[in-house]
Amino acid sequence: MAENSDIYLKIALDENKVPETIFWTAKDGGVLEEPAKAVMLSLWDARSKDTLRIDLWTKDMELDDMKRFFHQTLLSMADSYDRATDETEMAEDLRDFARYFAERQKLG
Repeated sequence: MAENSDIYLKIALDENKVPETIFWTAKDGGVLEEPAKAVMLSLWDARSKDTLRIDLWTKDMELDDMKRFFHQTLLSMADSYDRATDETEMAEDLRDFARYFAERQKLG
């Protein structure tokens, strides 16, 4: 029998369906109802050969934090791409872009 590992997101919305709070749980990782200000979730649909996405952030997420979130996500994508494809040169190009992004956004 296969083992399951569940990850839950709980998003409270205001009257305009804008996220006010985001909490996530991953019991296997010891995470129980931890708050978050943003989430980016990408899923691969093999039938349509397309990426399905959910991008959410709370209305009180600071702009500078959003910029850092994107920068760190770009770096994480480069690491994941490197591990998944073993195409280190292309992953390094993505890391170079992430460094350029940080420089242009003055993330220091």
